[in-house]
Amino acid sequence: MKTKMIFTIIAIVLIGSVGIGFALSQKLRDLHIQKKVVIKGPVEGIFEQVAYLKNFPNWSPFLEADPSQEVEVKGTDGKIGAQYHWLGNKGKDLGYQEIKAIKPLEYIRLECDIQKPFQAQPVFEYHFQQTDESVSVIQKFSLKSGAIDAFFMWLFGGNKDIEKINERGLELLKIAVEKQSQAQRTLNLAS
Repeated sequence: MKTKMIFTIIAIVLIGSVGIGFALSQKLRDLHIQKKVVIKGPVEGIFEQVAYLKNFPNWSPFLEADPSQEVEVKGTDGKIGAQYHWLGNKGKDLGYQEIKAIKPLEYIRLECDIQKPFQAQPVFEYHFQQTDESVSVIQKFSLKSGAIDAFFMWLFGGNKDIEKINERGLELLKIAVEKQSQAQRTLNLAS
């Protein structure tokens, strides 16, 4: 009798916990993350780092985590329809991102199609705002998930991982642009 009661209590607690987890995770079904970085330099060079997919390896947080990742740009780079394909993590990561919209020196929209290790279609939007000697780059990330995917994202803190990766990507973008600017200044001094 006592054993049956203990198992009943455990079952009620487990079912209640999963129910609460599903309820709390529902806000992750439509995930939006916004990050910003300020980079010294002209908007043209910063914009080109994002618009030309051949430059993504210069600031990719995914390539930083997996340097053996194979990448390929398809289509006319820097134009709507250009795609950046990747295969990494010994075949466990597979997908591509495609330029869907460009407003020169102001806006870029990239839509991703991730096939492995899970299926997802996140969207990255980049807004560029020139100030005196710097540019604010605002990255907006959005992802729509099903109830089960949202639950596991909540359970394992996947949304925090996404935030860290996006923030690291913007840090690497800043580093890449500033290295490029320094190299250009050095060339100008030498000539």
